Amino acid sequence: MANKFGRSTRRERVLWMGVSTVLLAALLVFLVSPNLLAQDQRSESERYMRMFKQVYEFIESNYVDEVDAEKLIEGALKGMFDALDDPHSAYLTEEDMRGLGDTTAGEFGGVGLNISKQPGQGGKGYIEVVSPIEDTPAHRAGIQSGDLIVEVEGESTSGLRIDEVVDRLRGEIGTEVEVKIQRGENYRFDVTIERDSIEVPTVRRDMIPGDIGFLRIIQFTPYTADRVADAIDYFEENDYASMIIDLRSNPGGVLNGVINTANLFFSDGEIVGTSGRNPRENQVFSARSGQKVPDDLPIIVLIDGGSASASEILAGALRDRDRALVIGETTYGKGSVQQVRRIGEGGFRLTMSRYYTPAGVYIDKEGIVPDRTVSEASLSDDELEHYARLRNEGLIREFLQEADEPGEDEIAAFIAELQDDGFELPERLLRRLVRDEKNRLDGVTLVYDLDYDPVLQEAVEILRDDMFEEELKAAHR
Repeated sequence: MANKFGRSTRRERVLWMGVSTVLLAALLVFLVSPNLLAQDQRSESERYMRMFKQVYEFIESNYVDEVDAEKLIEGALKGMFDALDDPHSAYLTEEDMRGLGDTTAGEFGGVGLNISKQPGQGGKGYIEVVSPIEDTPAHRAGIQSGDLIVEVEGESTSGLRIDEVVDRLRGEIGTEVEVKIQRGENYRFDVTIERDSIEVPTVRRDMIPGDIGFLRIIQFTPYTADRVADAIDYFEENDYASMIIDLRSNPGGVLNGVINTANLFFSDGEIVGTSGRNPRENQVFSARSGQKVPDDLPIIVLIDGGSASASEILAGALRDRDRALVIGETTYGKGSVQQVRRIGEGGFRLTMSRYYTPAGVYIDKEGIVPDRTVSEASLSDDELEHYARLRNEGLIREFLQEADEPGEDEIAAFIAELQDDGFELPERLLRRLVRDEKNRLDGVTLVYDLDYDPVLQEAVEILRDDMFEEELKAAHR
């Protein structure tokens, strides 16, 4: 405080100088600390790089046998990605990169499985089937979402990376690969699959009686949005009044594919956001012009444990913004985004960010929870064993080939005979297996199944009985 002559006392000046010095020192600490921390981190990284160089040079100079430098570096790179304990990040060899290019091109030789590394001690879990690609050798062989591939050609997958399993499953068209499948807690069985040309499918559509447009999105590629737009045009030509979007067993695909597809359902607003340690990965993707589906059109989305990644983005956006009722089972929970970079002849795939739905929900390892849970009946381990034995023995195919066009009485008698012979399976399942095998023999692929699909039946009932608005309000209030 100034004295009566307007001048501060010496004691006050000293006090203010002391306060200013403390504040300046605090400010300098605040500004310098991040730089010191960054320098410490750089110093630590440089120390480990020097250590790596020393070990590498010592091995190269002193190992008992001649050293292949390429193998040493590749091994180190693989180990680096394994240490992340992230099944979606991996070093990619030249062959891996070539295979990735085949998939992007839309066709390759393989069995038709979308797979993921199951979490395990040190990343040594088995390979899990996210979903079989529809109408491929694996799909026709009865491989299902949630199955574990525990062996490929007699080799355990517990110690293999996902890219190594992919490499073993792919191969020349017409050749066979043998896998051991685990279904349920304990039941295991062998399946021999003949490799074929695998085309990456996108969309199937049809009208369900009752003015319901049925849209099955199998996978998201750069062309999916165009195929969905074509399907919507088809629905409009057939005067659709509601829509069912089936995302079950959809393993995802490219981010732009789902963003462009979601754009057909919204005029504006957020579709999905991504968040990463690198600020450049923090993005919000919003709808642009191009909406084709009216805001007031009732939509039901079907999901299950095989719905992953991009399919979860679409389901989450439609649910969070009150555009759709979501029914089925909780999705897979693959909520991370990867980038592929080339280095030399090989490359790597690295998780760069995680995405969140418009409601701010991160679904990685959690999944999208349906508004209404509807599940297909599961089989016990004993029933799974009978199911596998029935398929392996080919009895249904044999019956259909001998009976040619069996009537209801012949089918009923055949099912009764199977049950008498010890195949303890529900009659409904046996009838479905007969129907499916006949369709395979006739080359028929169903777009939807109102006879044996309880999730679809539930969705159709909601729409036909005008219960949609009531169900949507109850689920999202």
